[in-house]
Amino acid sequence: MLLAFAGTSCSHEPETSDAASKTDTMQFNDPHSLAQPTVAVGTHLDWHATVDFNTHTISGTAIWTLKSSPDAKEVIFDTRGLTISKVTTDGDNVAAFTLGDTIPGQPWMGQALHIPISASTKTVHISYSSSPDAAALQWLSAEQTRDKKFPFLFTQSQAILARTWVPCQDGPGVRFTFNAEVQVPTGMMALMSAENPQSVSADGIYRFKMEQPIPSYLMSLAVGDLAFKSVGKETGVYAEPSYVDACAEELSDMQAMLESAEKLYGKYQWGRYDVIVLPPSFPFGGMENPRITFATPTIIAGDKSLVALVAHELAHSWSGNLVTNATWNDFWLNEGFTVYFENRIMEALYGKDYADMLKVLEYESLVETVKEFGSDSADTHLKLKLEGRDPDEGVSDIAYNKGAYFLRLLESKVGREKWDAFVNGYFTSNGFKVMTTEAFIDYLNKNLIEPNKAAFADVDINAWIYGPGIPDNCPKITSTRFEQVDAEVTKFKGGSAASSLATSGWSTHEWLRFIYQMPDDISPEKMSELDKAFKFTGAGNCEIADAWYELAVRRHYTASYDAMDTFLNSVGRRKFLMPLYKAMMQTGQEALAKSIYAKARSGYHYVAQNSLDDLVGKP
Repeated sequence: MLLAFAGTSCSHEPETSDAASKTDTMQFNDPHSLAQPTVAVGTHLDWHATVDFNTHTISGTAIWTLKSSPDAKEVIFDTRGLTISKVTTDGDNVAAFTLGDTIPGQPWMGQALHIPISASTKTVHISYSSSPDAAALQWLSAEQTRDKKFPFLFTQSQAILARTWVPCQDGPGVRFTFNAEVQVPTGMMALMSAENPQSVSADGIYRFKMEQPIPSYLMSLAVGDLAFKSVGKETGVYAEPSYVDACAEELSDMQAMLESAEKLYGKYQWGRYDVIVLPPSFPFGGMENPRITFATPTIIAGDKSLVALVAHELAHSWSGNLVTNATWNDFWLNEGFTVYFENRIMEALYGKDYADMLKVLEYESLVETVKEFGSDSADTHLKLKLEGRDPDEGVSDIAYNKGAYFLRLLESKVGREKWDAFVNGYFTSNGFKVMTTEAFIDYLNKNLIEPNKAAFADVDINAWIYGPGIPDNCPKITSTRFEQVDAEVTKFKGGSAASSLATSGWSTHEWLRFIYQMPDDISPEKMSELDKAFKFTGAGNCEIADAWYELAVRRHYTASYDAMDTFLNSVGRRKFLMPLYKAMMQTGQEALAKSIYAKARSGYHYVAQNSLDDLVGKP
């Protein structure tokens, strides 16, 4: 596909298939899936499962409705660590299934489940159980929860972990609807990315329905001691009973967020929008499971200063859930649009000055990521090449922040009115479909660039999508509120006492800016002065605490180490864990990192463990 317009050359490496730019599920295979949906694809799942907290397993039957080509001889599903006990077709015809070999050096791919079918086969029934150490499943004891009454289970399927708890065609380009019936211990509530209950079932049986087609990475399950509280006509919060009121208060702007998002880019297509605040071991800030965002408790700061994360996950209801990256190489299409959209929601609710702070932080984080990867690294391209690698390696600030700044550049060329019309049309015309980078370029060329050729005469799309680093024409964003922070930093560096600085009313983002601007050679005495004035050590706001502890490690400010140890043993969000362990490993404090990790590792999710085992070493 060639995108050509005045002053711009956009040739690029061709895709392996001439159908790569199509958005139909059946048009391509995925390098991170062993399935062949071009031959036979599952379009609907009926899932019957039992959750066993004693054995840490999920067992049951996955019944897939098929759409297959006339000459299809088999259907292939992705599995990883599943024990397959029986397979039948169309109800009672026993099938002689086989499991393929694992790929040497690529354990994340799992094994292909081959099931023979004929042209007349309508359904396959797969009876199975998961492994106790299934990577997507986090089993928590009652003692690891807030209220300590019941154990807890949650799933994390992105990127290709759904195959560890459901046999499926585990690529983002395959969408399906599902119904489910799940048995859990009585007294506990079960929730899925589907229509959800708002009270505990007397018999522990829950039934779910998801009528909109979703990819496997958006299939989710949470089971625990949970309560629900509404915060709007279409929005609400789930959390442990002692915590639900505080969470609902913190997230009370959810309905306003939803309505602001709809005003920008069209009607919300998923019915309700709820959030579940999970136990601390959840490895991410949030996960955009349709109808119910899974969120870390680290966003509950007490002052609504971290609710941009909810705006981000809500924005995914359009970018990602509605229009989905076709493969993980196209991950930026999910996250770049979502960061951009998130910022627009925050601007609508809290003003341009607030949104500008977020943009500046995004840019500074992007600069650091490019520096870490290397300015010529292929991992700083928007379009990635992850074949043969765990797609989780593609999760970086590049997809998020470089993607968002690319979209801001496009907006700046035509103005917000034309840009918003383009984005609205993009979501509307591609709803419930998948999108490759090349298909997006084609859509962009046809619907925005060609009608506005002169405006894009000096824009090289290739430099952004297929090139490394940060292009020179990246928009420059400034923040008046950060300028005021920088003025206080200058005073402190010039000798003013920390207690004399004008910090009243600062948001989390202003405090982060302040900490990030501290000089590399700040003395332990100055660190102590800051700590005494602002109580950074032991801060309840996890964003501020994490930034401070990283500075403390790099400056060997040991007065914070006990609190940092406690912090690392009480949060599981990878965003917070990696910088602290990395700082210890880079500053000659490997023994400290290994000591803390040995104690804390069992409380972390597999996703976090996987990254930290590589960094610190498995205890």
